Amino acid sequence: MIRITNTVKHLIIINVLFWIATLGFGEQGSYMNSLFAFHFPLSEMFQPWQIITHMFMHASYVSDGMGGTNIYLMHILFNMIGLWMFGSAVENYVKRKKFLILYFVAGLGALLLTFAIDYADFMMNLNKLVEGGYAKDEILKVVNEGKYDPAWDALLGEGGGNSFSVNFNGSMLGASGALMGVLVAFGLLFPNAELMLIFLPIPIKAKYFIPVIIGLDIFSGLTGVSIFSPSNTAYWAHIGGAVTGFIVMWIWKKRRKIYF
Repeated sequence: MIRITNTVKHLIIINVLFWIATLGFGEQGSYMNSLFAFHFPLSEMFQPWQIITHMFMHASYVSDGMGGTNIYLMHILFNMIGLWMFGSAVENYVKRKKFLILYFVAGLGALLLTFAIDYADFMMNLNKLVEGGYAKDEILKVVNEGKYDPAWDALLGEGGGNSFSVNFNGSMLGASGALMGVLVAFGLLFPNAELMLIFLPIPIKAKYFIPVIIGLDIFSGLTGVSIFSPSNTAYWAHIGGAVTGFIVMWIWKKRRKIYF
Protein backbone atom coordinates (compact mmCIF):
# COMPACT_ATOMS: atom_id res chain seq x y z
CA MET A 1 0.00 0.00 0.00
CA ILE A 2 1.43 3.37 -1.03
CA ARG A 3 1.60 5.76 1.91
CA ILE A 4 0.27 9.17 0.92
CA THR A 5 2.51 12.16 1.66
CA ASN A 6 1.24 15.36 3.27
CA THR A 7 1.57 17.65 0.25
CA VAL A 8 -0.10 15.15 -2.06
CA LYS A 9 -2.88 14.65 0.49
CA HIS A 10 -3.51 18.40 0.69
CA LEU A 11 -3.55 18.75 -3.10
CA ILE A 12 -6.07 15.92 -3.39
CA ILE A 13 -8.29 17.50 -0.72
CA ILE A 14 -8.24 20.86 -2.52
CA ASN A 15 -9.08 19.22 -5.86
CA VAL A 16 -11.96 17.25 -4.35
CA LEU A 17 -13.35 20.33 -2.60
CA PHE A 18 -13.30 22.27 -5.88
CA TRP A 19 -15.06 19.36 -7.61
CA ILE A 20 -17.78 19.13 -4.94
CA ALA A 21 -18.29 22.89 -5.11
CA THR A 22 -18.64 22.63 -8.89
CA LEU A 23 -21.45 20.10 -8.43
CA GLY A 24 -23.24 22.38 -6.00
CA PHE A 25 -23.05 25.81 -7.62
CA GLY A 26 -24.64 26.78 -10.92
CA GLU A 27 -26.35 24.72 -13.58
CA GLN A 28 -24.07 21.80 -14.51
CA GLY A 29 -21.14 23.42 -12.75
CA SER A 30 -21.39 26.64 -14.75
CA TYR A 31 -20.71 29.00 -11.85
CA MET A 32 -17.43 27.44 -10.74
CA ASN A 33 -16.32 26.82 -14.32
CA SER A 34 -16.92 30.44 -15.28
CA LEU A 35 -14.80 31.64 -12.36
CA PHE A 36 -12.01 29.12 -12.05
CA ALA A 37 -11.50 27.20 -15.32
CA PHE A 38 -9.01 28.83 -17.71
CA HIS A 39 -10.67 30.91 -20.42
CA PHE A 40 -9.15 32.41 -23.54
CA PRO A 41 -7.44 35.69 -22.49
CA LEU A 42 -9.36 37.73 -25.08
CA SER A 43 -12.63 36.42 -23.65
CA GLU A 44 -14.64 38.47 -21.18
CA MET A 45 -14.69 35.32 -19.02
CA PHE A 46 -10.93 35.40 -18.45
CA GLN A 47 -9.55 36.24 -15.01
CA PRO A 48 -5.84 36.20 -14.04
CA TRP A 49 -6.33 33.73 -11.17
CA GLN A 50 -7.55 31.12 -13.65
CA ILE A 51 -3.90 30.55 -14.59
CA ILE A 52 -3.59 28.68 -11.28
CA THR A 53 -7.13 27.68 -10.34
CA HIS A 54 -7.79 25.71 -13.53
CA MET A 55 -5.42 23.05 -12.14
CA PHE A 56 -7.90 22.33 -9.34
CA MET A 57 -10.98 22.14 -11.56
CA HIS A 58 -12.28 18.91 -13.10
CA ALA A 59 -15.16 17.88 -15.34
CA SER A 60 -18.27 17.46 -13.21
CA TYR A 61 -21.08 16.55 -15.59
CA VAL A 62 -21.38 14.57 -18.82
CA SER A 63 -24.25 14.20 -21.26
CA ASP A 64 -26.38 11.08 -20.81
CA GLY A 65 -27.20 11.03 -24.53
CA MET A 66 -30.87 11.79 -23.91
CA GLY A 67 -30.76 15.52 -23.32
CA GLY A 68 -29.80 15.24 -19.66
CA THR A 69 -26.57 14.98 -17.70
CA ASN A 70 -24.94 12.65 -15.21
CA ILE A 71 -22.29 13.39 -12.62
CA TYR A 72 -18.90 12.62 -14.14
CA LEU A 73 -16.42 11.07 -11.72
CA MET A 74 -13.74 9.56 -13.95
CA HIS A 75 -11.75 12.74 -14.69
CA ILE A 76 -11.01 13.62 -11.08
CA LEU A 77 -10.84 9.97 -9.97
CA PHE A 78 -8.05 8.98 -12.37
CA ASN A 79 -6.11 12.20 -11.80
CA MET A 80 -6.24 11.86 -8.03
CA ILE A 81 -5.30 8.17 -8.12
CA GLY A 82 -2.34 9.10 -10.32
CA LEU A 83 -1.36 11.93 -8.00
CA TRP A 84 -1.49 9.59 -5.01
CA MET A 85 0.46 6.78 -6.70
CA PHE A 86 3.19 8.77 -8.42
CA GLY A 87 3.16 12.00 -6.45
CA SER A 88 3.77 10.38 -3.09
CA ALA A 89 6.86 8.56 -4.35
CA VAL A 90 8.21 11.70 -6.01
CA GLU A 91 7.55 13.89 -2.97
CA ASN A 92 9.31 11.40 -0.71
CA TYR A 93 12.38 11.74 -2.93
CA VAL A 94 12.49 15.47 -3.76
CA LYS A 95 10.70 16.71 -0.61
CA ARG A 96 7.84 19.18 -0.24
CA LYS A 97 9.25 22.41 -1.69
CA LYS A 98 10.64 20.86 -4.86
CA PHE A 99 7.52 18.78 -5.33
CA LEU A 100 5.30 21.86 -5.25
CA ILE A 101 7.61 23.64 -7.70
CA LEU A 102 7.53 20.64 -10.03
CA TYR A 103 3.75 20.30 -9.79
CA PHE A 104 2.83 23.91 -10.44
CA VAL A 105 5.53 24.62 -13.02
CA ALA A 106 4.46 21.53 -14.99
CA GLY A 107 0.85 22.72 -14.77
CA LEU A 108 1.87 26.14 -16.10
CA GLY A 109 3.91 24.53 -18.88
CA ALA A 110 0.86 22.50 -19.87
CA LEU A 111 -1.23 25.65 -20.00
CA LEU A 112 1.39 27.59 -21.95
CA LEU A 113 1.73 25.03 -24.74
CA THR A 114 -2.03 24.57 -25.08
CA PHE A 115 -2.65 28.31 -25.11
CA ALA A 116 0.15 28.94 -27.64
CA ILE A 117 -1.41 26.45 -30.07
CA ASP A 118 -4.95 27.74 -29.53
CA TYR A 119 -3.84 31.37 -29.79
CA ALA A 120 -1.96 30.77 -33.05
CA ASP A 121 -5.01 29.03 -34.52
CA PHE A 122 -7.36 31.76 -33.31
CA MET A 123 -5.22 34.61 -34.66
CA MET A 124 -4.84 32.89 -38.02
CA ASN A 125 -8.61 32.65 -38.40
CA LEU A 126 -9.19 36.13 -36.98
CA ASN A 127 -6.78 37.58 -39.54
CA LYS A 128 -8.62 35.75 -42.32
CA LEU A 129 -11.86 37.41 -41.23
CA VAL A 130 -10.26 40.85 -40.89
CA GLU A 131 -8.65 40.53 -44.32
CA GLY A 132 -12.07 39.49 -45.61
CA GLY A 133 -13.53 42.83 -44.54
CA TYR A 134 -14.85 42.13 -41.04
CA ALA A 135 -14.01 44.51 -38.18
CA LYS A 136 -11.93 42.95 -35.41
CA ASP A 137 -13.96 44.58 -32.61
CA GLU A 138 -17.21 43.33 -34.10
CA ILE A 139 -15.83 39.80 -34.45
CA LEU A 140 -14.75 39.75 -30.79
CA LYS A 141 -18.11 41.13 -29.72
CA VAL A 142 -19.96 38.34 -31.54
CA VAL A 143 -17.80 35.49 -30.22
CA ASN A 144 -17.89 36.89 -26.67
CA GLU A 145 -21.65 36.43 -26.88
CA GLY A 146 -21.08 32.78 -27.75
CA LYS A 147 -22.29 33.33 -31.30
CA TYR A 148 -20.86 33.39 -34.81
CA ASP A 149 -21.81 34.70 -38.24
CA PRO A 150 -22.61 31.84 -40.67
CA ALA A 151 -21.14 34.03 -43.41
CA TRP A 152 -17.71 33.48 -41.85
CA ASP A 153 -17.74 29.97 -43.29
CA ALA A 154 -16.98 31.48 -46.70
CA LEU A 155 -13.56 32.46 -45.36
CA LEU A 156 -12.97 29.78 -42.72
CA GLY A 157 -14.44 26.77 -44.49
CA GLU A 158 -17.56 24.74 -43.78
CA GLY A 159 -18.27 24.79 -40.06
CA GLY A 160 -15.30 27.09 -39.52
CA GLY A 161 -17.33 29.91 -38.02
CA ASN A 162 -18.86 27.65 -35.40
CA SER A 163 -15.48 26.08 -34.55
CA PHE A 164 -13.93 29.54 -34.28
CA SER A 165 -16.56 30.60 -31.74
CA VAL A 166 -16.55 27.31 -29.83
CA ASN A 167 -12.75 27.35 -29.47
CA PHE A 168 -12.83 30.95 -28.26
CA ASN A 169 -15.47 30.19 -25.65
CA GLY A 170 -14.00 26.88 -24.53
CA SER A 171 -12.20 26.42 -21.24
CA MET A 172 -9.32 24.36 -19.93
CA LEU A 173 -9.42 22.58 -16.61
CA GLY A 174 -7.82 19.68 -14.78
CA ALA A 175 -4.67 18.56 -13.00
CA SER A 176 -3.55 16.34 -15.89
CA GLY A 177 -0.76 18.65 -17.09
CA ALA A 178 0.73 18.95 -13.60
CA LEU A 179 0.31 15.20 -13.13
CA MET A 180 2.20 14.47 -16.35
CA GLY A 181 5.14 16.45 -15.01
CA VAL A 182 5.03 14.34 -11.85
CA LEU A 183 4.76 11.17 -13.95
CA VAL A 184 7.89 12.07 -15.91
CA ALA A 185 9.72 12.81 -12.66
CA PHE A 186 8.66 9.38 -11.36
CA GLY A 187 10.02 7.73 -14.50
CA LEU A 188 13.37 9.49 -14.13
CA LEU A 189 13.68 8.72 -10.42
CA PHE A 190 12.35 5.16 -10.51
CA PRO A 191 12.94 3.91 -14.09
CA ASN A 192 12.72 0.24 -13.15
CA ALA A 193 9.52 0.50 -11.12
CA GLU A 194 6.89 -1.80 -12.64
CA LEU A 195 3.55 -0.29 -13.66
CA MET A 196 0.41 -1.79 -15.17
CA LEU A 197 -2.45 -0.49 -17.30
CA ILE A 198 -5.90 -1.34 -15.96
CA PHE A 199 -6.88 -3.06 -19.21
CA LEU A 200 -3.46 -4.69 -19.70
CA PRO A 201 -2.39 -6.30 -16.39
CA ILE A 202 1.18 -6.92 -17.48
CA PRO A 203 4.03 -5.28 -15.51
CA ILE A 204 5.89 -2.69 -17.60
CA LYS A 205 8.91 -0.76 -16.34
CA ALA A 206 8.36 2.97 -15.91
CA LYS A 207 11.16 3.81 -18.36
CA TYR A 208 9.10 2.12 -21.10
CA PHE A 209 5.58 2.76 -19.84
CA ILE A 210 5.81 6.54 -19.49
CA PRO A 211 7.32 7.27 -22.95
CA VAL A 212 4.52 5.16 -24.48
CA ILE A 213 1.89 7.24 -22.65
CA ILE A 214 3.51 10.46 -23.88
CA GLY A 215 3.80 9.04 -27.39
CA LEU A 216 0.08 8.24 -27.45
CA ASP A 217 -0.68 11.83 -26.40
CA ILE A 218 1.52 13.17 -29.21
CA PHE A 219 -0.23 10.90 -31.70
CA SER A 220 -3.67 12.01 -30.50
CA GLY A 221 -2.63 15.67 -30.44
CA LEU A 222 -1.44 15.52 -34.05
CA THR A 223 -4.25 13.40 -35.46
CA GLY A 224 -7.20 14.15 -33.20
CA VAL A 225 -7.71 10.40 -32.81
CA SER A 226 -8.31 9.39 -29.19
CA ILE A 227 -6.78 6.10 -28.05
CA PHE A 228 -7.77 5.66 -24.41
CA SER A 229 -8.95 9.15 -23.41
CA PRO A 230 -12.19 11.06 -24.09
CA SER A 231 -12.16 12.98 -27.37
CA ASN A 232 -12.10 16.35 -25.58
CA THR A 233 -8.87 15.54 -23.73
CA ALA A 234 -6.27 18.34 -23.81
CA TYR A 235 -3.48 16.24 -25.31
CA TRP A 236 -1.13 19.18 -25.76
CA ALA A 237 -1.55 20.01 -22.07
CA HIS A 238 -0.35 16.50 -21.25
CA ILE A 239 2.64 16.96 -23.55
CA GLY A 240 3.40 20.43 -22.20
CA GLY A 241 3.31 19.14 -18.63
CA ALA A 242 5.54 16.19 -19.48
CA VAL A 243 8.13 18.32 -21.28
CA THR A 244 8.14 20.92 -18.50
CA GLY A 245 8.50 18.23 -15.85
CA PHE A 246 11.48 16.80 -17.73
CA ILE A 247 13.10 20.25 -18.01
CA VAL A 248 12.65 20.93 -14.28
CA MET A 249 14.21 17.58 -13.36
CA TRP A 250 17.06 18.09 -15.84
CA ILE A 251 17.85 21.55 -14.39
CA TRP A 252 17.88 20.16 -10.86
CA LYS A 253 20.17 17.34 -11.95
CA LYS A 254 22.57 19.74 -13.69
CA ARG A 255 22.68 21.89 -10.56
CA ARG A 256 23.15 18.76 -8.44
CA LYS A 257 19.96 19.46 -6.52
CA ILE A 258 18.85 15.87 -7.08
CA TYR A 259 20.44 12.70 -8.42
CA PHE A 260 19.00 10.05 -10.71
